[in-house]
Amino acid sequence: MEEDDAEIYDGVRAHFPLTFGKQSKSQTPLEQIHNTTRRKPTTTSSHETQSTSLSSLSSSSKAWLDSLRPTPKSSSNPTTSLGPPPPSSTDSDSIDANVSIGPPRPPARGVDNDDDDGEVMVGPPRPPPGLDDEDDDGVLIGPPRPPPPADSDEEEEEENRYRIPMSNEIVLEGHSKVVSALAVDHTGSRVLSGSYDYSVRMYDFQGMNSRLQSFRQLEPSEGHQVRNLSWSPSADRFLCVTGSAQAKIYDRDGLTLGEFVKGDMYIRDLKNTKGHISGLTCGEWHPKAKETILTSSEDGSLRIWDVNDFKSQKQVIKPKLARPGRVPVTTCSWDREGKRIAAGIGDGSIQIWSLKPGWGSRPDVFVEKGHTDDITCLKFSSDGQILLSRSFDGSLKVWDLRQMKEALQVFENLPNNYAQTNIAFSPDEQLFLTGTSIERESKTGSMLCFYDRAKLELVSRVGISPTCSVVQCAWHPKLNQIFATAGDKSRGGTHILYDPTLSERGALVCVARAPRKKSLDDFEVQPVIHNPHALPLFRDQPSRKRQREKTLKDPLKSHKPELPITGPGFGGRVGVSKGSLLTQYLLKQGGMIKETWMEEDPREAILKYADAAEKDPKYIAPAYAQTQPDPVFAKSDSEDEEK
Repeated sequence: MEEDDAEIYDGVRAHFPLTFGKQSKSQTPLEQIHNTTRRKPTTTSSHETQSTSLSSLSSSSKAWLDSLRPTPKSSSNPTTSLGPPPPSSTDSDSIDANVSIGPPRPPARGVDNDDDDGEVMVGPPRPPPGLDDEDDDGVLIGPPRPPPPADSDEEEEEENRYRIPMSNEIVLEGHSKVVSALAVDHTGSRVLSGSYDYSVRMYDFQGMNSRLQSFRQLEPSEGHQVRNLSWSPSADRFLCVTGSAQAKIYDRDGLTLGEFVKGDMYIRDLKNTKGHISGLTCGEWHPKAKETILTSSEDGSLRIWDVNDFKSQKQVIKPKLARPGRVPVTTCSWDREGKRIAAGIGDGSIQIWSLKPGWGSRPDVFVEKGHTDDITCLKFSSDGQILLSRSFDGSLKVWDLRQMKEALQVFENLPNNYAQTNIAFSPDEQLFLTGTSIERESKTGSMLCFYDRAKLELVSRVGISPTCSVVQCAWHPKLNQIFATAGDKSRGGTHILYDPTLSERGALVCVARAPRKKSLDDFEVQPVIHNPHALPLFRDQPSRKRQREKTLKDPLKSHKPELPITGPGFGGRVGVSKGSLLTQYLLKQGGMIKETWMEEDPREAILKYADAAEKDPKYIAPAYAQTQPDPVFAKSDSEDEEK
């Protein structure tokens, strides 16, 4: 009986592919998974100024090294045991005080040691004669000396002190243009990315597998670029800022909660309007208050909103300008406690307001020429002492908030082509990082540049993409993973840098989760249709030509107008000779309608009233009867002519 069941099972199993059914899952080790996402060593550190190549070797030394490479047993590395031990001798004078190099010396033949040294060549060949001592110091002979142990320990300590997680990399793709906005919630489970393709994609690390696909896609405002995204402090809602004048609030799952009102563009004073009248440039949720957000716009104003009231703002801030007009506010930011607001103005100035009782639009800190071009990002440090600014002029400036007259440090040669390029701090704020854009003539790709906050110097550069520009970046404190958005005119994605030994959750979870395999329940047999046109759904549509011709012949269905009657009338209609309607025919027959104008002359019809007008003038003559002057005629001159 068991054999029959097995035969039946084998017969049924033959109808299904081998990939279906219960199978033993082959567990892929995590090390192998992370090896597939490992980055190529493209980072350049500031400590790599010393070249490790042996470019300073002479030709004879290189030839000697090449001859030693295929025979590792006779290697002359000074750090290992160098050849066989020297022959033992009781004579202390014959033992060389230095370490023996190469094969052992031949036995003495009664010749002095000085002569032996001159005849037998020990080690690499000597440099050619004629070189000065200064040249000998500059030219490296033989293999390079190992660096002193103290320096190597210092370099290792310095690298371990930063612990930048960048050994592995994954990319969240899906956008068709550059990704201009990025937001990671505080728990590190959800990632939002907005792009110039007008869409927002939502990623969830807990529900995402190694295919790295988004679970929802939104289009906040049709035809407007997404410029900024910001989570609320409780991470249950997020703010979406687009190129339109109205910001939107969404819940955690991507459902719209509300849209802020648009102002009246015909009101001159921006404080009297209920909302922005031009496209938004930036927006950020309050770091502490769950009901307050801040937005900036191209109309030259900043507005503080209450999330519960979408009809009007709480406060309007107008920046200080050198001359009256409307200069766009390019970026805005809260400090860590939400007690100060910083804004970058289109004229290059940086302005800071302190939220205190009775505060107004007059800034507390005003830096007139912070940058020579538009400012793309402002970032406060958590202790409130440092302010970072990024601009289109290709620079990053570090400001001391206690002394804002001049910048502490200016980092140049950071190309920036996008208005959303930002700056981010590391979790311990020892480092800060920013991205660079691709230039047409440059051969280097886009990079993430890391700077030391205490020393104010470049620490490392990490290559992200050879063809796409880096716009937004973030270093999540709980995940210890670095996010960098990049893209160009045809594609966009979010790069996530992590280290399996340093990072937690986030990318580690979704990379190790394989896509779900199809089970037996997912198998669907494709039915064979023997009579394809039996159902009306699959039946070909019949020709409608005859039906259209029949409809045109029907006067009611075609709504054809009635033609005039040429002969005698019928159906309540009278012929044309007696009138087109029955009422007209009856009036004419009864004598109530007389049409005589066709038979009369118009001149005679007017002149027949001439005699009656002279005898009994009714209209014009009585009005001038008493004031009518008497006609006076001139006398004839014929008598004078005769005389």
